[in-house]
Amino acid sequence: MSILQDHFALLGLPRRYTLDGTDLERRYRDVQSRVHPDKHAHLGDADRRQAMQWATQVNAAYQTLKNPLARGRYLLELAGHDPQVEHNTAMPTEFLVEQMELREAVVEARSGGASEVLEELSDRIRREINNQFRTLQQLLDESHDYEAAAGLVRRLMFQEKLLQEIHDALEAIEA
Repeated sequence: MSILQDHFALLGLPRRYTLDGTDLERRYRDVQSRVHPDKHAHLGDADRRQAMQWATQVNAAYQTLKNPLARGRYLLELAGHDPQVEHNTAMPTEFLVEQMELREAVVEARSGGASEVLEELSDRIRREINNQFRTLQQLLDESHDYEAAAGLVRRLMFQEKLLQEIHDALEAIEA
């Protein structure tokens, strides 16, 4: 194995968006058991450093591939298609308006202590995100429409941030 392998190759997985979570976990544990620094503690400094680098790369691979959004973004990067999440914030106006309205609803519900409203918003956003992950799978694995996939990744980043804001609001109410 080369320490510069991509995450999929490192864990012996095909380069696809669709992954079996159980298989991913099993492969991660298998590779991690072989490269864990404790197994190399008896070796010299250079070998221990290399074992640490391996373990770090294996952990990064697992964290990226187990997260559907991170996995989609990573696949786009591997395909040479930068999703431009830092620079391209262009979104359809109706999506941006909806995001603003949802954020206002979160602020109102938080200030009013309306945890049931926040739970309903959370459920709604989770359903939308899950539907969009299915679309992302189709765009990446089947049609290879990387431009549309990049736009969807940017949209999902907005929605996951909103979901985190809802979670934070629920925690604040419960505190």
